[in-house]
Amino acid sequence: MNVLRSSFVLFIFLTITTGIVYPLFITGLSNAFFNYQAKGSLIEKNNRTIGSALIGQSITDVKYFHGRPSATPDSPYNGLASSGSNLAVNNPELQKQFAVRAQQIKIFNNQNNVAVPVDLITASASGLDPHISPSAAYYQAARVAKVRRLALHKIRHLITDNTEQPFFSFLGEPVINVLKLNIALDVLEQSENAKIQ
Repeated sequence: MNVLRSSFVLFIFLTITTGIVYPLFITGLSNAFFNYQAKGSLIEKNNRTIGSALIGQSITDVKYFHGRPSATPDSPYNGLASSGSNLAVNNPELQKQFAVRAQQIKIFNNQNNVAVPVDLITASASGLDPHISPSAAYYQAARVAKVRRLALHKIRHLITDNTEQPFFSFLGEPVINVLKLNIALDVLEQSENAKIQ
């Protein structure tokens, strides 16, 4: 009977400690010291939440930069169904998808003689990656500049300004958050239009 009572008391203690006290403590700490991250790294524009810095978005408008393809089921960048394609690199179906995507991207960007950056044709393992490489952004720069009637060098400068460097160079490659880049692009266009008027 003593063993049963001791086990029950330990069970209640651990349940309260690990199921209530610890989560509340960690939530409080994260809200106090990392408020932006704790709330989902949400991005706002005109006092309206338009996305998260952690999850990509399906962008198809010709006047914006496009992100990586998403392999999530049901719909692109479905945060409730994070997954990759699960096809092996040597799978003929995946190779066919790469070829089709590359051809579509070349036509869309009018870059038939330039190799497509790999991250524009491959989905990330999660299917939610919000970043592209600087080369993927530069690849799209001429299209965006033409559609928005902005100078190409200003678009290139915007890409450089929005490139995030890794904390240490050996920890990763430079990346660009597509949503943040597109917001900066809208601001640039408004600024340029204001100068003309």
